[in-house]
Amino acid sequence: MESELDNHISRVNFRKDEDDTQVWRSDESGCFSVKSAYECLAKHERGPQKEEFINLWKAKTFPNVLFTAWRPLLGRLPTRLCLSRRGIVMNSTMCALCLAEEESCQHLFMECKHAQGVWNRCLRWISILFVQHNDIATHFVGFSLTTCSQKQNMVWRGMWTTIVRSLWDHINNVVFNGGVVDEEEVFHEAQLKSWLWLKHKGNNFSYSFSDWLLNPWTCISSYK
Repeated sequence: MESELDNHISRVNFRKDEDDTQVWRSDESGCFSVKSAYECLAKHERGPQKEEFINLWKAKTFPNVLFTAWRPLLGRLPTRLCLSRRGIVMNSTMCALCLAEEESCQHLFMECKHAQGVWNRCLRWISILFVQHNDIATHFVGFSLTTCSQKQNMVWRGMWTTIVRSLWDHINNVVFNGGVVDEEEVFHEAQLKSWLWLKHKGNNFSYSFSDWLLNPWTCISSYK
């Protein structure tokens, strides 16, 4: 390290009549900006990105919902099992919803009977059959509508992310506020969040919440 430092210093031309300044070399102006930093990082080769993450960041939903959905895809949510493995003393590592299995991301969002109940409600709502995988990444990638365009499927995958967020909020309410497990409440909250995004961010989306509840196919198909 000493030799490396000496090598760097030897290439610098010190001048007594000039002040030291910091220069950001990734921008012509020499000034740092978040945009230039992002562009600099984006140029580095990081290997092929997994399909689930490519689709996730295109999903039509609120940023905080996307962030919550991103974490279980990485297995990084602070579930009881995760906290226990980090050395945090837990009274129990069992799932806060079903109390039947250890609370991992995989179990919480895919395998728990209450989570499955929410996903089943979603599929009945849109009137489709879908083979549900227990692997969370495979479940997300397969969550698509064959008769819809890519943009419309990004709306539908936005529904997937809102269900994950609503499940996580519900779990925290059960754990910290003594809430009661209610699959219908979880799904209704996800429907509302998805509609709110479409209402405020969707292109020329003019359907009411009741339209969204009664005719999701029509609402999704209208998205261009």
